[in-house]
Amino acid sequence: MRHPPRSVVLAIAGAIALVGSMTVTAVTATGAAPACTVEYSVTSRWDSGFQGAVKITNNAASVSSWKLTFDLTSGQKVNQGWNAKWSQSGTTVTAANESYNGSLGTGASISAGFLASSSGSNAVPTSFQLNGTTCNVDTEPSPTPDPTNPPDPGDGTAPVLRVLGNKLVDAEGDTRRMLGVNRSGGEFMCVQGRGIFDGPVDDASVKAIADWNANTVRIPLNEECWLGLSNIRPEYAGVHYINAVKDLVAKVRAHGMTPMLELHWTHGQYTGNSAGCADVHASCQKPMPGMQYTPDFWSSVANTFKDDPTVVFDLFNEPYPDRATSTTTQAWQCWRDGGTCPGIGYEVAGMQDLVDSIRETGAKNLILAGGLAYSNDLSQWLTYKPTDPAGNLAAAWHVYNFNTCSNESCWNSTLAPVAAQVPLVAGEIGENTCSHGFIDQVMKWFDDRGLSYLGWTWNTWNCNTGPALISSYDGTPTAFGIGLRDHLRALNG
Repeated sequence: MRHPPRSVVLAIAGAIALVGSMTVTAVTATGAAPACTVEYSVTSRWDSGFQGAVKITNNAASVSSWKLTFDLTSGQKVNQGWNAKWSQSGTTVTAANESYNGSLGTGASISAGFLASSSGSNAVPTSFQLNGTTCNVDTEPSPTPDPTNPPDPGDGTAPVLRVLGNKLVDAEGDTRRMLGVNRSGGEFMCVQGRGIFDGPVDDASVKAIADWNANTVRIPLNEECWLGLSNIRPEYAGVHYINAVKDLVAKVRAHGMTPMLELHWTHGQYTGNSAGCADVHASCQKPMPGMQYTPDFWSSVANTFKDDPTVVFDLFNEPYPDRATSTTTQAWQCWRDGGTCPGIGYEVAGMQDLVDSIRETGAKNLILAGGLAYSNDLSQWLTYKPTDPAGNLAAAWHVYNFNTCSNESCWNSTLAPVAAQVPLVAGEIGENTCSHGFIDQVMKWFDDRGLSYLGWTWNTWNCNTGPALISSYDGTPTAFGIGLRDHLRALNG
């Protein structure tokens, strides 16, 4: 999609009346030190809600990530928070570390806060768990993990995919299809200064995707955040951003799913036809990637993951040079060769430039390339197909009910010839109807031909603006998402 929605920031003005601070201090019995302590406080209240805070102290072995859980009752509901990823399911509240504060050494503390609504008395939580361990009580210390024998991260059955003719096959030569979801957020949160991912990306939320019987997760990225450019807040840029992406890739792979890294938003000022924004920075979908940063981005990504061939590279989300150039031939030439393209005011990186940037690192990973018209037009993809020395290139395609090529007649005339020669992956399928009648047709056409597809998107947005597959990161589907979930489960037994 071109425009992931900007989250609405809760504004509270005028109605907040500070009535004094209430703190619940960690109290423990005499004896062995607790594995963790939590101090909970209510720092202000108003008629319909309150502001709360927690101070977490880790008294056990150092951890590289943390997750605090506790229960709120009496109709209390967390609306937003800071210094942690806050979520709530029923009465259970979860605060998980941000990418920049996951490390919590022995004796170290971290504080986080939140705003909540309430409909009754603000009952104080009575129990807190840090990474599953109950805090504020005497416990025997947990055994220190043996660094020479780390815990099993998961079943690790993600396949190594490669192109064989017009099929994707695994290391054993068995035909595979990529069937799954997009996990949006990494393309826009960082450039908007609001974090790295939109919503939780902990193990539980990734497992929820796997529970739909998905086998692939597409992860949109932002080149300015990955490269750590100066316009991005440091805590969301460079090594912090890269490590967060690596962590999500590891979780996806550990659940046996294929991680697909996709470049979504890029640098380069474009104000022509169908411009998403006038900003030079990577804050919207541009018609083509630019030579200034995109080859460096893909070189860095390829160097990071070239030793992990389970990771798939999707070159550029939704090219639309056809909206800038005057002829279709010019658009396809711009798409493949880049350079000076009519109607685009910056030097363009063509798909061939990006393939070359990846292969020059020695990476052999599977690469996807989408066509024109926001990846909805593959009519001349075979004619302008980039040269891949590794022979591991597939075609990507996007379709929504409002696209031009959104009917079987178009699919038969333009997609079928491509699918007869190379693997075809529908990287995004969706509709803005809050239902699933359209994607049902898409999935059937692709199923009949053994092709791959991924639903947009595993985010809790309004389905009219997303569209969104879920209403909760525990995997609860929207009316739209039910169609994909039930279909995947039926396909995979």
